[in-house]
Amino acid sequence: MADLRATSGQSSVELVALLPLLAALVVGAWQAIVVGQSWWLAGVAARAAARAQLVGSDPGRAARRALPRGARDRLVVSVRGGGGLTVRLAVPAVVGGVRLGSATAHVGSSSSGN
Repeated sequence: MADLRATSGQSSVELVALLPLLAALVVGAWQAIVVGQSWWLAGVAARAAARAQLVGSDPGRAARRALPRGARDRLVVSVRGGGGLTVRLAVPAVVGGVRLGSATAHVGSSSSGN
């Protein structure tokens, strides 16, 4: 019975030691999901902007309307020469204070001349 008392609480100590690692894995997975969603939303906004440009409407306004409200102020729409569009959507950080770049989508004519 002395051996059982010597190891009581061992699993609790191991769990507490692993909690920072588990928290880092959860935050990393959450950030990966946010990055993927930003790329997807940039594509959605680019398609909406291209459709609006084809019918003579404002592509920036159409792209913003295609996004959820929280993402609209992170969007930049640039009209390129030849009717092309570039849509950039800043990727938010799960843990604040870090800039992660932006998701970019290009729509429109290519410069190859096809």
